[in-house]
Amino acid sequence: MMYPHEETMCPREPPRRCSRRVFCVFSSPFIPSSISALSVACEDYASESFLTFMDTRRRRTNEHARVSRCERIRLTFPDFTSSLCILIFASILAILDATEFNYEDQISTTSSQASGLRKAFTNEWALRIAGGSDEEAARLAAKYGYQNLGRIIPGEEYFLFRNVNQRSRSSRKTRSLQLSRISHEPEILWIEQQVAKKRVKRDYQQRLRRGRPVMSENDITFGEDEALVSKSRNRKQPDPNDPLWTDMWYLNRAEITGNSKMDHNVKEAWDLGYTGRGVVVTILDDGLERTHPDIAPNYDARASYDVNDRDDDPMPRYEYSDENRHGTRCAGEVAAIFNNSLCIVGIAYNARIGGIRMLDGDVTDAVEAASLGHNSDYVDIYSASWGPDDDGRTVDGPAKLTRAAFERGIREGRRGKGSVFVWASGNGGKDADSCNCDGYTNSIYTLSISAATENGNIPWYSEACSSTLASTYSSGATGEKMIVTTDLHHACTNTHTGTSASAPLAAGIVALTLEANPDLTWRDLQHIVIRAAKPINLRAGDWVTNGVGRNVSHSFGYGLMDAGAMVQLARNWTTAPEQHKCRQFYPSRFKTIPHGNRLQLQLYTDGCAGSPDEQVVYLEHVQAIITLKAPKRGDIQIYLTSPSGTRSTLLTKRARDTSRAGFIEWAFMTTHSWGELAAGLWTLEVDNDGWDDAELVKWDLVMFGTVDETTQYGGGHNSALTARSLAHIEEVRKGTATSTLWRLVASLSLPMLVLLLRL
Repeated sequence: MMYPHEETMCPREPPRRCSRRVFCVFSSPFIPSSISALSVACEDYASESFLTFMDTRRRRTNEHARVSRCERIRLTFPDFTSSLCILIFASILAILDATEFNYEDQISTTSSQASGLRKAFTNEWALRIAGGSDEEAARLAAKYGYQNLGRIIPGEEYFLFRNVNQRSRSSRKTRSLQLSRISHEPEILWIEQQVAKKRVKRDYQQRLRRGRPVMSENDITFGEDEALVSKSRNRKQPDPNDPLWTDMWYLNRAEITGNSKMDHNVKEAWDLGYTGRGVVVTILDDGLERTHPDIAPNYDARASYDVNDRDDDPMPRYEYSDENRHGTRCAGEVAAIFNNSLCIVGIAYNARIGGIRMLDGDVTDAVEAASLGHNSDYVDIYSASWGPDDDGRTVDGPAKLTRAAFERGIREGRRGKGSVFVWASGNGGKDADSCNCDGYTNSIYTLSISAATENGNIPWYSEACSSTLASTYSSGATGEKMIVTTDLHHACTNTHTGTSASAPLAAGIVALTLEANPDLTWRDLQHIVIRAAKPINLRAGDWVTNGVGRNVSHSFGYGLMDAGAMVQLARNWTTAPEQHKCRQFYPSRFKTIPHGNRLQLQLYTDGCAGSPDEQVVYLEHVQAIITLKAPKRGDIQIYLTSPSGTRSTLLTKRARDTSRAGFIEWAFMTTHSWGELAAGLWTLEVDNDGWDDAELVKWDLVMFGTVDETTQYGGGHNSALTARSLAHIEEVRKGTATSTLWRLVASLSLPMLVLLLRL
């Protein structure tokens, strides 16, 4: 089919003699989006054709439809010959499509998909310099009058330059001769002006009383009798003398109720001797009051940095409203000192604690990347209680540099075992927000944590989505208790709130688990969280049992994190099998979704059984990567059902989201099919509750998982399905050749028809 296309996919321009460009795309529903055959016609070249062939092995990056290599071939052929060439190209594309393509892993393909928002451009530029040489970066900065701020991510080729002669903020993108010249340097592989992003802390109270009176550092002495931890294992720890210990209901309710399922079962881990010793946790936030007497003994300068002011001191900026208290509050939850007659006790009270000051200034892609990549061989856990605006209308996530930091972290962090990124799932519940529209919590690389109230209810601020892995306690409705922790000015507070308080509790529990087994990988930890989580006493109407017998909810994930169960599992854990990635393309494009109707599409997969390096038998994370147009994005709902019958809600209605931007290659993720079989029939449902038609441009199914079963996971549920599943997979494999042949025939039919019409 030939239809007008508004923009070229190739970076080069047609000849200057062209007074008008018309692009026609030869498309087949069976040709993947990575391949296009473009015919360019110019008014001044009526007798000539220009055929552009897109390199089939382009890389998927954050820029939509960016191409790693694009070649323009000028052909001066009669119309018949041109048609024949199109047929040949289409044949090649169809054959390549039938054999499928391998793409690089991605977290979220597009950083921000909001429309109508004015960007705030800074006077800083991120550059990728071939070879990553510090000397070359210094030379280029000096040559063009920039200040070289150094490497953004350790070990990567990205650098940050600043134009000191330009305003630090502007509503317009810079266009200058200086910028044009440096961008044409052969060593510059990529350059981008940095944009200040809106990032919000995920506590919902702006100004509250500080709670307990301030205690001066001079009022406390540390004696040998106040030992931080017993070195022996399996020895019951006495209750600490920290004055707010009795208010830490989320850690000690089992002593009152006799039911360990009513709290995080931290005392069991302590009694086993695990207190976070040897584990390093960093809080990515607005600073850390490192002099706080309940934090100072555990403070770690190597795990700290001030990205905002570019120095080694993460101390917060003090002002009247104490708005920069957030990081200090989060840090106390993790590593406040045990038994020192001060404030509280941290869950991992022997862990080392650091802080990255990065939210108290312009938060750019470079700032986020530098924070996530700080000393990644030393830091074990990064805890983040912030994200894009939880306003029910924002779709935003990590951009190019931040994605690179995530990927490097899980690949090389912790000496190859992978950095652990713990993320608060969001506070947009009152605006019906979905955490699947947040590219940080929606990432396979983060451990996304939701909240539960004191009474086990869904908090009013909580967001429901399929990417949430588990929950910890936090604040709730009026009358329900909040979280107690350290505060600015050497104080304590009993008013920490939101999923901001949930993520650090999870980070502390993960620290206990890593002490029990330092060799755990980032994926091992996600397996253990799921295996140990407690769904009991959490009230939600959407609990279901997935295909391997595990209870899971969009509000709570797999349940409440259990420290005792996690360290018990960790002690004898066998490393999970190698992660594979299988990507399947839905063959047909541009599906109209009439208003008030549902579009249902089914995709049959064998889990890439014919590709040993890609084959997935047992699922972990699953993504539906979707490009969709809609007159009002908030009217769209999306569901994905696995072959085992587990239905994940990928997107709920968001009344405040009036954007017409739709979704461009947005990776909606679910953890609800963890441990299930990949092979079989997958069903995507898209509801359009709007006043006008929408269009599903394309969707791809991406399955992450393993060939071999992770034996500790599932309590035998997977094993019970193995014999049946293997027979099923063999059946799918036999049908693959026939399916490929039919796709090839269908792809060639339309070009042949065009050729016959030419004759």
